[in-house]
Amino acid sequence: MHIVLAANPQAEQPWVTDAVADLARQTGASVTVLAVDELESEYLSPMPRSVYTERAEHAAEAAVRRLAEVGIEASRTVLPGRAAEQIIRFASDQKADLIVLGSSVRPVVAQRLLGSVPLTLIQKAGRPVLVVTRPVNE
Repeated sequence: MHIVLAANPQAEQPWVTDAVADLARQTGASVTVLAVDELESEYLSPMPRSVYTERAEHAAEAAVRRLAEVGIEASRTVLPGRAAEQIIRFASDQKADLIVLGSSVRPVVAQRLLGSVPLTLIQKAGRPVLVVTRPVNE
């Protein structure tokens, strides 16, 4: 089994990484962490792409480090572009059995206007998607 963990560069979500660690321990799955910079075009961006890339690098590295702390080895990849599209493409290229990501951090109004990455993945990924919500005690 191969799991792609989609790390969110906009918000730390350690509970998602912990869920992947539990799944990997129980199934012996391999794990690849993917973070997408979420910048479609630098042209109208308020910041240079390097800032977005740095956030994505940090998110991917934090997830790999947290997995390593519990004995799960994982590789990491950072890609530019729109999150849902890149996650779907990457999971397909990796022949992932499962995509795992956290629930949306956008407010409901923004989700309706801009879309939700988890919902888009559920609708279009063509493979199982596990959306992990924040634990109540967090």
